Amino acid sequence: MTDGVQGGLAGRVVVVTGGTRGIGRATSELLARAGAAVVLTGRDELETERAAAELSAAGAVPVTGAAFDVADFDAVSAAFKAIAARHGRIDGLVANAGVSENAVIGMITPRSVERLLATNVAGTIFTVQAAARIMMRRGAGSIVVLASVVGEHGSAGQTAYAASKAAAATVARSASKELGPRGIRVNAVAPGLIDTEMTARIPEAVVEARLADTALRRLGDPVDVARVIRFLISDEAAFVTGQVLGVDGGLVL
Repeated sequence: MTDGVQGGLAGRVVVVTGGTRGIGRATSELLARAGAAVVLTGRDELETERAAAELSAAGAVPVTGAAFDVADFDAVSAAFKAIAARHGRIDGLVANAGVSENAVIGMITPRSVERLLATNVAGTIFTVQAAARIMMRRGAGSIVVLASVVGEHGSAGQTAYAASKAAAATVARSASKELGPRGIRVNAVAPGLIDTEMTARIPEAVVEARLADTALRRLGDPVDVARVIRFLISDEAAFVTGQVLGVDGGLVL
């Protein structure tokens, strides 16, 4: 992946959860290329450290890793405190960590619902809370939550996943109202079909049908979403908060 933008986020510390692959990894790379000190996180320690090392080797600004499960409240709290202690601040959060499980409504299992809600909803709330507590010390910050187009408009075979992503978008909207007076912006992006491991698990016929309804007639690339996230994290979006921005190639018009 290449992108010509350099600078703009120099001196900022940004945490990207779920940063080892897909949209999270693309976002980590773009933010680092823009000058931010990026801390990418993942559940697997070896995978997280490897991703951080690879991105550091590819760019001028070092990328560090932190391994924890966003669904574990105590682990999230401890990790964000450690990041703030190491870097002295946290300026941005990209709450990207998420899981996807597809099933028609008659086949949804309790375990699937629990997993989706634990990571996509509770994990989002925990990380937003932890980041906001640190950002409030300085009275500034920007948070971007990963929602989904299906959370806004629904999708057959993805009822539980869509519900979890609708909740994530609501976290962003509600938190923006609370944190705006404290100088912290909170927005969400709602990707459409993006070429990631999650999309690879969707049946081919379903993907083709959705692409036929997408104005640009293609899958999105993770960098397409990452560029929007970079904008929202930066001061270019200084008067943007409480928004859910669709990055779906015209799937929903």
